[in-house]
Amino acid sequence: MTTDIVSRRKLPARYAAVISPLVLSLLMTFIVSLISTLKSLGLQPSMPGIWMVAWGLSWLVAFPTLLIVLPIVRRIVGVLCEPAR
Repeated sequence: MTTDIVSRRKLPARYAAVISPLVLSLLMTFIVSLISTLKSLGLQPSMPGIWMVAWGLSWLVAFPTLLIVLPIVRRIVGVLCEPAR
């Protein structure tokens, strides 16, 4: 039995304000911490473990920061851009 991704149950729209910064913070900190860890340590056997610690710490800061900053960013973008028609 195949399960179509579209037919899966979705979260209500009211959760989008939290899910969006959650996903954004996970992806951004994943990439940035990888680049930063590689730059400072180079490729070495202990790098993945050190990177995961760096990723976890950076995400702990990034997610709450995004929750606080995103409403301000939306207001700034609203001032700078024409509304969609």
